[in-house]
Amino acid sequence: MKVLSQTVLNKQVILVTLLVLGLICSSSFGQYELSWYTVDGGGGRSSGGPYELLSTIGQPDAAYSAGGDYELLGGFLPGGPLCFVNFEHFARFAGQWWLTGTGLPADLYEDLDNEVNWLDLGVFVEEWLCYCPAGWPLK
Repeated sequence: MKVLSQTVLNKQVILVTLLVLGLICSSSFGQYELSWYTVDGGGGRSSGGPYELLSTIGQPDAAYSAGGDYELLGGFLPGGPLCFVNFEHFARFAGQWWLTGTGLPADLYEDLDNEVNWLDLGVFVEEWLCYCPAGWPLK
């Protein structure tokens, strides 16, 4: 009988010790800070692991933000990798398209053939999808 009660007592001491250590450790970790927020239309709940975020969607109010292991993007989250394009190239492309329709007369990337062809479109799409600077605010 004495051996059984000693075993139960040992288990209780270990449990209480682990509980106290857990509380001490959890309070010693850094706290998160929410410095500002907005209230917009729409919204939703995102969660992963021990974290949960209640937020608006489709409202890119906050610029791209990162720190430590965390990253925050405003608006909808796309399904693929995020990239940017040089918008001057897009403006040139759109301007020429608007003026001439599908028969674009100018070579957008000046590869000296003086026409817009699949090569120019390929270069444009490659820039659009792959060569975007990581630090752009629209990321």
